[in-house]
Amino acid sequence: MPSPALSTFTAAPTRRAVLVGLGAASLTAGCTSAGLDMPSLDLDRMSTGAIRPQISVDRNITSPDLMYASLQDGDFTVPAIPYQKVKPEWRRQIVVDPTGEPPGTIVVRVKERHLYWVQSGGDAVRYGVGVGKEGFLWSGRGVIQYTKKWPTWTPPREMIARKPEVAKWANGQPGGLTNPLGARALYIFTNGQDSGYRVHGNPEWWSIGTQASSGCIRMMNQDVIDLYNRVVSAPGKVPIVVA
Repeated sequence: MPSPALSTFTAAPTRRAVLVGLGAASLTAGCTSAGLDMPSLDLDRMSTGAIRPQISVDRNITSPDLMYASLQDGDFTVPAIPYQKVKPEWRRQIVVDPTGEPPGTIVVRVKERHLYWVQSGGDAVRYGVGVGKEGFLWSGRGVIQYTKKWPTWTPPREMIARKPEVAKWANGQPGGLTNPLGARALYIFTNGQDSGYRVHGNPEWWSIGTQASSGCIRMMNQDVIDLYNRVVSAPGKVPIVVA
């Protein structure tokens, strides 16, 4: 026979037991709590404050097979990018903004090989980029003074001296699918002067994430078209930070 102490003792239900019991009761009642004597739970009602429940929804940030598909752009058909061969970290995506810069700013983090377009609400569009080789790196603050579609590329004299094969373009290579500036170019100015550096497209998608350029910031053509559309829609000159 059980002792009187054991037969009269009732253990206080734990928080977990109460929650499990409520779950079972709600299932039995057909997902309704009508008629249940709901116990008062000690819930944490503190505000979430600045915790963001989700990042933005952007119709231009979709699946890679759509973002990097072939597209017709004026007189040129931009080839599809075999995105399966591009590391996911270099593909276009929306992330929580790590820069702290105002919305409408371009931020290039050279060591990360990432370019951020800062958006309102605390997030940013992030793109993978190729950056300058050692000895060609540039950093600082400037503005995007102007932009061009399918720009002409003119190699600087220093490059012609290093690479005589580009001398044929000393007067400029017309825009096109093989042009090193790709589908778009954003021209960086500092203190009112052309810095000589650009954010631009490039047909060599495999160079994204590497140090391969002569100092400019290169992007996949589909990505630079997306960024260009954001820049030209901005209400004024877009600031850029390269660090």
